[in-house]
Amino acid sequence: MSRSFMPRPEPSATDETGEDAIAHVGHLLRRAYQRHVALFQSGIPDAQLTAAQFATLCAVRDLGAGSLNDVVKRTAIDQATVRGVVDRLATRGLLSVTDHQHDGRKRQLSLTPAGAALVEATVPFARDVAERTLGDFNPAERLALVYLLRRMSLMD
Repeated sequence: MSRSFMPRPEPSATDETGEDAIAHVGHLLRRAYQRHVALFQSGIPDAQLTAAQFATLCAVRDLGAGSLNDVVKRTAIDQATVRGVVDRLATRGLLSVTDHQHDGRKRQLSLTPAGAALVEATVPFARDVAERTLGDFNPAERLALVYLLRRMSLMD
């Protein structure tokens, strides 16, 4: 049985080497990510919550409390983006941002009760989104994809 994972746009675009530019790994990763984000946005109960915000809330939950640097390390979201995400979550009353008790230059992040409740309510939806993202991949394909994505994300 043949499966088509992505319809091929016509006419095909080629790069300077004559290769199909839309078959490049970066383009395919971007399209897969766009599909996942669209599924996330349509599948979660809070329409204001973005995937980056959810990842940040989960990181703070997992850390118990942590600094902005801790969240950056845990989520791999760059510092400037995390600052904006944290500001928006704090404005919504989902995160508490206070001075770090040992280092006045750092900010301590923790979930508010509303933030903890939102994470708890959203996790089942996020699991469903992950299932929908993987679609009809068999267990071996799922394992291989996650393994390869983890390897790619750790390369440097």
